[in-house]
Amino acid sequence: MRIVAAKSEEPAGRRRYKRKPRPLWCVVYCRMHVLSPRADFDRLRVVLVNARNPLNIGAAARVMSNFGFMHLRVVNPYKVAFREARSAVGASELLASAEEFDSVGEAVADCTLVIGTTAAGRRQLQHPVRGLEEGARMIRKRLAASRVALLFGSERIGLRNDDMSHCHWLMRIPTREEHGSVNLGQAVAICLYEIARGLGVGPALAREKERAATGVELARIDEVMLEVLRLSGFVKPRASVLAEEKLRRLIRRLKLSTKDAEVWLGMMRHILWKLQAGRDSAE
Repeated sequence: MRIVAAKSEEPAGRRRYKRKPRPLWCVVYCRMHVLSPRADFDRLRVVLVNARNPLNIGAAARVMSNFGFMHLRVVNPYKVAFREARSAVGASELLASAEEFDSVGEAVADCTLVIGTTAAGRRQLQHPVRGLEEGARMIRKRLAASRVALLFGSERIGLRNDDMSHCHWLMRIPTREEHGSVNLGQAVAICLYEIARGLGVGPALAREKERAATGVELARIDEVMLEVLRLSGFVKPRASVLAEEKLRRLIRRLKLSTKDAEVWLGMMRHILWKLQAGRDSAE
């Protein structure tokens, strides 16, 4: 079909130019990259830990809404900043439904995979650190079957060691060494884009055969095993906090399924019962 521009009256002597029609590939490209909501999106929990700047909280909420990730959780937020952030343009509804928690453990209790974000820098990290592309691919795979928590630390110090001890592994945005830290709102945008671009196109990823253990199930093992270690004398009272962090990291590296978590918990409870019975008889 031939496109004919409508004639218009112009002053004599002025040169006329025909406007070219918009290329068809532009229209197709734009339409193909509109993300359609999927159940996978609904399983991601974005967790902001100790966030203090209302602009960053608002920016994070808005980009979540942009990509279709609608579940925000905040841990111990700065109250004034959080109230101000609730008026963020285009994300007020998402912020209004955000869930508040007193600790990271409570915020990730129902998630089977917990990932922390870090700029790394000079810190000696105790977790595997994955690149953005690899990490996003692993997150997408787990989202096909269960909930995933993605943690972002405070603007000033990021995630603390205690926060990271709840994570299975860490993810890092590639930046130059001289300026590695990324603004909180920007970090959320980059990570969610990398996750979303693989979820928005193509068939859903295959379901995992076994459901991974949730944060609640792993926390039960943490609690019982730590008590076993204390009662046996392996963990000294002065080193209890550090031992608890190491224990959390160790258990999450095992990547236990729900069934395996039940077996582990049963074994630890039986060992604990034996230790308690032995102590009582000795007394």
